[in-house]
Amino acid sequence: MLTGRESLVRLIGRRHRSPLPAALALAVLPSRSLQDDAADAERDAAMGSSSSGGGDAAVAAGSVACPVCGESIRGTDYCVNTHLDICLTRGTKRKLTQSTLLDFSFSKKDTADPALNNLNDSDEAEHMEPTNGNVSSDGAFLSLNNDKVNLKGSANASSPGCLHGSPDISETCDTCLPPDALLPYMENTANSGVVKKCLSHMPSTDSTSSTIGLLSVTDSSDSVVVDTVIVGRRFHDNIELQEGASIALLRDPQNAKDPDAIKVLYAGSECEQMLGYLPRELAKVLAPLLDRHYIECEGCVVGVPEQQLDHVPIQLKCQKYTDENETYDDLKHPQFLWGNFIGAVGNGNLLQPSSTRYQANFRLMITDVMANHSHLFSDKEKSFLGPWFRMSSISYREISDLGQAAMELKCYIDMISCMDDLSNYDFKEVIDVLSVLEMKEILKELQKNNVSCTRRHELLSTLLSLYHNGTCTILPKRILKWTGTCIRTSDVADELMWRVQRLFFLNGDQDLSSFLLVDLGLVRFPVYACTISHRVFQERSDLLQYKEAIQVAQVMDQSLDNSNMEMVTRCIELSENRLSTAPKEENATRAESPPSFFSRFSASSVYSKILTLGVSVYERDRRYTDAIRVLKRLLSTVASDRKRGYWALRLSVDLEHMNCSNESLSIAEAGVIDPWVRAGSKIALQRRVVRLSKPPRRWKVPSYANAVTKNIKEVNIEGRPLNCETGAKNVFYGYDGELCGVEQLALQYYADEGGGWRGTHSEGGIWMTIFGLLMWDVIFSDVPDVFQTKFQTAPLDLETDEFYRSRKDLIESQLKKIQDGIAEEILISSWELHQGTSCRGVNWDRHSLTDLRAAVVCTGGHRLASLLRHLALDYRSWSSGMPDLLLWRFLDERGGGEAKLVEVKGPRDQLSEQQRAWILVLMDFGFDVEVCKVSPVSKRR
Repeated sequence: MLTGRESLVRLIGRRHRSPLPAALALAVLPSRSLQDDAADAERDAAMGSSSSGGGDAAVAAGSVACPVCGESIRGTDYCVNTHLDICLTRGTKRKLTQSTLLDFSFSKKDTADPALNNLNDSDEAEHMEPTNGNVSSDGAFLSLNNDKVNLKGSANASSPGCLHGSPDISETCDTCLPPDALLPYMENTANSGVVKKCLSHMPSTDSTSSTIGLLSVTDSSDSVVVDTVIVGRRFHDNIELQEGASIALLRDPQNAKDPDAIKVLYAGSECEQMLGYLPRELAKVLAPLLDRHYIECEGCVVGVPEQQLDHVPIQLKCQKYTDENETYDDLKHPQFLWGNFIGAVGNGNLLQPSSTRYQANFRLMITDVMANHSHLFSDKEKSFLGPWFRMSSISYREISDLGQAAMELKCYIDMISCMDDLSNYDFKEVIDVLSVLEMKEILKELQKNNVSCTRRHELLSTLLSLYHNGTCTILPKRILKWTGTCIRTSDVADELMWRVQRLFFLNGDQDLSSFLLVDLGLVRFPVYACTISHRVFQERSDLLQYKEAIQVAQVMDQSLDNSNMEMVTRCIELSENRLSTAPKEENATRAESPPSFFSRFSASSVYSKILTLGVSVYERDRRYTDAIRVLKRLLSTVASDRKRGYWALRLSVDLEHMNCSNESLSIAEAGVIDPWVRAGSKIALQRRVVRLSKPPRRWKVPSYANAVTKNIKEVNIEGRPLNCETGAKNVFYGYDGELCGVEQLALQYYADEGGGWRGTHSEGGIWMTIFGLLMWDVIFSDVPDVFQTKFQTAPLDLETDEFYRSRKDLIESQLKKIQDGIAEEILISSWELHQGTSCRGVNWDRHSLTDLRAAVVCTGGHRLASLLRHLALDYRSWSSGMPDLLLWRFLDERGGGEAKLVEVKGPRDQLSEQQRAWILVLMDFGFDVEVCKVSPVSKRR
């Protein structure tokens, strides 16, 4: 991949539909990319046969086909949402993204909703906004049939945003969060009880994530009464659900999906007479108590749901046993577990599954943005978001009966039914809503034979050619008959939603699916305080310029996918021009300077990333003159950026390509003394200076000449290779005769004749995990402005110099404890308190606590503290390039040990400058470091 491409893709996030910036509008932008094709292929593979035909007879009336597993399910919202939760937690190939949720098609293909058709016929000409021909259709359409889908919540569903349940969803939302009283949650979540409860479905500030609904708790010293529900219900023909029936609980530790699972049975029944399970988060805190036989639970059914598979409301009474002779000093003992159970239930953080949770999450996002960032929207945009905010809590079926609300809805969506004339729409965009399997079925039906093409763009091209050459004039009607009613968000709505999501999450990686991951218990975010004194975007112009810069980045990325080098060049040139004027625009009329780590949310930061990628494109095409021009622009314009080292290095190399050795040397010398040039880039520039500064160019030897040419210990081992092809991945036969890579071969060598070492191939991952666990309280300490949302896994300043400066005393205090030898205790405590919580760099699955403890003990407090201080000072520059292997061995029974770090290189591999920089630093810290070179067994042997 081109240097800088991955960073740009991460910045863009999910591609969105948007018009071209004016400066790029003269060129033609392809509407789809290779990445889109890959995503569609993955989606179609996950859908399987569920999309393979219209009007399938197997789908009964009132039923829908699950887009994940293809199973026919009841069309009620409770059934659909519950079934989707189960499917998505099974680990299917479908990615949990917002576009996935919007692309769900819960309808038969042969009918359309008359109500929507009538609404469309009467109001479309007056209210529908014209379709932009250049708009791509990534996630643009939602195929829906309101006869088959009831999005309205059941009568007894309570909104997660309210303190008490309400039989009517729209009344509930108007009561709890009226449009004229938007409730912020960021600024004082800890001190506002009303806000905390109204927004209780946000990621919890507890260690327990939210998936269950409000539980009423009557707490005494020995018992707790909990109102909850039965989920995952499976009825049997001989079981009749009765209100008031007694129930019992039975642990299911062998459950493959949840080891904490607790079955709900009729009291006195056998295992096969099972009503379902307790909600996951309740089971999580209750299971340890049941396993230790510390409590007994009894309960009853308090209501019978109208629908067969709806959640059953129950009441449980949990009574604990008491033993006067037993003491509980250890946190792992049952008294602590009982307190944890009481706290989790009493805090009201266990929320009932609700059919409106997606709508409530959507509503919360708009509420927060309007409360905290309203100055970034015009009055017209606020009025546009107002009815959308109100409509986020009611269903499409309700909207069709609301008169004025229906007119408001027309501002947000375009509805296309089989009664419409498709000449008013971009036919390519309409076809784009189809899946690959649906396209194949339509072509098979039209051509009466097997379809030879398989890729999405080939199928799309074939259908378009059939339509444009007049071969199949009925194709539009056939497609709309196949899909039913299509709903497409308007361009204005799509634009505003992009802004709302970017303001709420502050990145392109997260979207509404982040709420879903939390609701399902798949992701838990850390506990921290959002102390906000500055907003990321102080003025509306800042946000609009940032938005335009990301549009240019998206065009650049799509153009590279489609090899449209003319458009790539346009993007690079536009970014050069924008970067030249950005500092003047951004520094003008500022009453108070925002934190320096907010700079990555500026337009100039985005344009610098585009130009960094542009340099790689020019160098790949040997356009060194253009690359030199762009690099000089970057170095002269962007004064403080960690990429300055890379820019200076590439400029020096490219100047040497152009036979400008003196200028190349001067650039390298200037880069060496640049305070923003660090780590591998600095080592590389120093080595260039040493190589280029031979007499007569320079007579004086640089002071760092000996340091950069310092000898590094090497070990050579031989292995029997599977292949010797140039450019192919090195594969060897290991000591056990099995095939392995060079790292695994080296691990086997060190475990045997290399000294009896144990270890792991982590490439720095284990050190990042150790840093996160030992410095957890430092990372998530209360520092102003570093936490702007509740969905962060690290502070905004982690990869800047501000991280150490603003926490110096706290960091040094923690490092002093580590140096004094209590790192292992801190590690164990942090692991037990935070296990499973998302944190930047921490990989809970890859590294076990046993390995982490061994690494910490054998490394030693002094060396470990030096390493962690190095990361705290400059996390971004040093978070990559560490040696491949971490090895350890214990010397005696008392726990004394030693550690070794090894960089493994295959027959044709060389040390990178970043790896060399790390090895030199580790040697200065006193680590035992070496390079292990693996070579093929000689022919003579």
